Amino acid sequence: MGSKAERDVEKGYPKADFVAKLRRLADAIEKEERFEIQIAGERIYVPVRAEFTIEHERSDDEEEIEFQLKWER
Repeated sequence: MGSKAERDVEKGYPKADFVAKLRRLADAIEKEERFEIQIAGERIYVPVRAEFTIEHERSDDEEEIEFQLKWER
């Protein structure tokens, strides 16, 4: 399988779209199915074996929570 180019993309979504994506993700996790999502024109397939983490970052003027899914290719 060919090597994929490195990528670091952040894309904003309206609240309703974000909620729908989270709901689809939660459903896939509960059913132990792979999750499929398109981000900035690229289709991503998250395998069932993915690991889930939640990260919290804080600076002087901002806070951030990231729900992360990681897996080995």
